[in-house]
Amino acid sequence: MALLTKEEVQALLKKVLSYSKADECEVNLNGTDSANIRYARNSVSTSAKVSQTQLAVSSAFGKKLGIATINEFDDASLEKVVRRSEELAQLAPENPEHVSFLGPQKYDEAITYVPETANITPRLRSDLVAESLKVARDGKAVAAGFLEDNNGYSAMMNSKGLFAYNTSTNTNFSITVRTEDGRGSGYATRGYNDVRKLDTKRATQIATEKALKSADAKAIEPGKYTVILEPAAVAVLLENVFFRLDARQADEGRSFLSKAGGGSRLGEKLVDERVNIYSDPLNPELPTSTWSGDGRPQEKVSWIEKGVIKNLSYSRYWAEKKGVKAVPGPDAAIMEGGTKSLEELIAGTKKGVLVTRLWYIRDVDPQSLLLTGLTRDGTFYIENGKIQYPIKNFRFNESPIIMLNNLEELGKVERTVSVESNQNYLLPPLKVRDFTFSSLSDAV
Repeated sequence: MALLTKEEVQALLKKVLSYSKADECEVNLNGTDSANIRYARNSVSTSAKVSQTQLAVSSAFGKKLGIATINEFDDASLEKVVRRSEELAQLAPENPEHVSFLGPQKYDEAITYVPETANITPRLRSDLVAESLKVARDGKAVAAGFLEDNNGYSAMMNSKGLFAYNTSTNTNFSITVRTEDGRGSGYATRGYNDVRKLDTKRATQIATEKALKSADAKAIEPGKYTVILEPAAVAVLLENVFFRLDARQADEGRSFLSKAGGGSRLGEKLVDERVNIYSDPLNPELPTSTWSGDGRPQEKVSWIEKGVIKNLSYSRYWAEKKGVKAVPGPDAAIMEGGTKSLEELIAGTKKGVLVTRLWYIRDVDPQSLLLTGLTRDGTFYIENGKIQYPIKNFRFNESPIIMLNNLEELGKVERTVSVESNQNYLLPPLKVRDFTFSSLSDAV
């Protein structure tokens, strides 16, 4: 798929809007080239490349809205999809929460596109995987991994004069390494906009070392432990905070941010004062689009500052109802950290547990944000500042809010990928006291 330029996209979307007979019309266009290599048992199993383009037309008559999509862009097809969206709108019931489309907006220039990632060749992709496989084979271990890269564009235009356009690139890599007998397992994940930052060899070395060291795991009693959570483990817990910073849910009593008796906990100190979480579309290590899905500008927003809930996200409808600014939710999140490496956090721990990652995360109680899940791919017992031996995996029951009140130390921030959502974050490893392990698990 050839990447459509800003001028080409404008011409196409203007043509679509020219067919509209609705009170209001909005058109969204997305195109992506994605390629991947998947491997297992130290051998490549699949290699794929997929090109996708989709155009969506939203037509509104008053508070009645209809949406139709298409991936054919000849004039007849474009007019047909507009007519279809208008037919659906006329059939739809009125939406009492419908808000008129936005007018023209100003956006910062995004920094999400890296030419070197867009121009990845099949040879480079295969070389990156070959480096990973060599590490596993040399270590007499068995690797399964997935390398994916994406290159695309997104745009929107409406009948009120709004136009937005963005190009982006991304590459994600994940690797699981097992010992030949299957008794030890290790894991690592990396994600970047710039493929030049991706070191599959080093990531596989980390996963292989964990696999070899995690065999012959010992069982220890469940209970409350001081834990060191690596960034991949932190990600799957904290994204449950990031995804639920919604004002309406809090105001209506449906969230951990709801206040007893009504309203939200906006402005309250909720966690340790060392916790600072924000989003910034222009952060060079974690850039995102400078506009949200409904066309609102994405700006730098402090969500938690010195432990205090500073901002919540507001839909345009709820913001209008409450008389406040409509703030879109974050596309990615950044948590400030400290100065210590993971190794230094371990060295300063008298007794504790090192957790490589957590998975199969499920809600137990949304009101307190109590979650449950399992450790996997390398869980180790720490004593006197050293990893002493591997331990069997646990099921945990913990709230990230309680966890962020039990902070002992924060390590250096690094970019990581959530295994649950495939989202990228900038997060530190965390040392936390009284983390609750509720039972043992026999899984590796």
